Amino acid sequence: MKLIRYGQPGQEKPGVFAGDQYYDAAPVTNDYDKNFFANDGLARLKAALDANELPVLPTPQRLGAPLADPSKIVCVGLNYKDHARETNAAIPAEPILFFKSTTAICGPNDALVIPRNSTKTDWEVELAVIIGKKASYVSIEEANDYIAGYCLHNDYSERAFQLERGGQWVKGKSCDTFAPLGPWLVTTDEITDDSNLGLWLTVNGQKVQDGNTSNLIFDVPFLVHYISQFMTLLPGDIISTGTPAGVGLGQKPEPWYIKPGDVIELGIDGLGSSKQIAQEEKF
Repeated sequence: MKLIRYGQPGQEKPGVFAGDQYYDAAPVTNDYDKNFFANDGLARLKAALDANELPVLPTPQRLGAPLADPSKIVCVGLNYKDHARETNAAIPAEPILFFKSTTAICGPNDALVIPRNSTKTDWEVELAVIIGKKASYVSIEEANDYIAGYCLHNDYSERAFQLERGGQWVKGKSCDTFAPLGPWLVTTDEITDDSNLGLWLTVNGQKVQDGNTSNLIFDVPFLVHYISQFMTLLPGDIISTGTPAGVGLGQKPEPWYIKPGDVIELGIDGLGSSKQIAQEEKF
């Protein structure tokens, strides 16, 4: 299934996209939140869809992030060898983890707001993994059982905030609109191999990232296992698995970054595509 949330910001409602048609998920749930995933929501939703119990919707004018109110976004840094090389970083021996504020979440095609005092706003196409049930001390062998699905994520980063202001990376990762998600949350039955998904990103039509999850240093089952050794993952939590080479920081002969009016488009096999147009924050 492909789960969507549609409507104006803060007023999104749950739906399903199937067979080129949109459906209203209101007969099953009020929203795709922690309680939905924790209480067999996906199974109930699929049964209702298969039984033609979901009303048909017109094409939504706006899609929001395809899930509501995750407790956390856990990101994995430098998880592609080519990205580590382009940023002159060592290949990590263990996953590098950092948090991204959930207030950064927005719809897949909402505007990117370049934050106040930014000089180095950058792009990062990433595979995001959505947790389906409470996970603590999960084994690698059981890790896939804890995944509800996947979605496209642009892990926007302000490099000056992240790398030049001291402290942890979270400062450069958490500005408003820095986590567009979607268009869909795609359930695991539609993604048979998360270790072989192409992912790409363009800026003003120029392809700058063109990678594949087969090149992840730490794959998805290992990440679910590893992160669950240090914290409890709750239903609806997000793990963003890292970005391949081609970010602005790594451009040659010198880095370049997003400016107002730039158009950023990205996609992952089976997970759809999204587009953000950059604009300045209005003081």
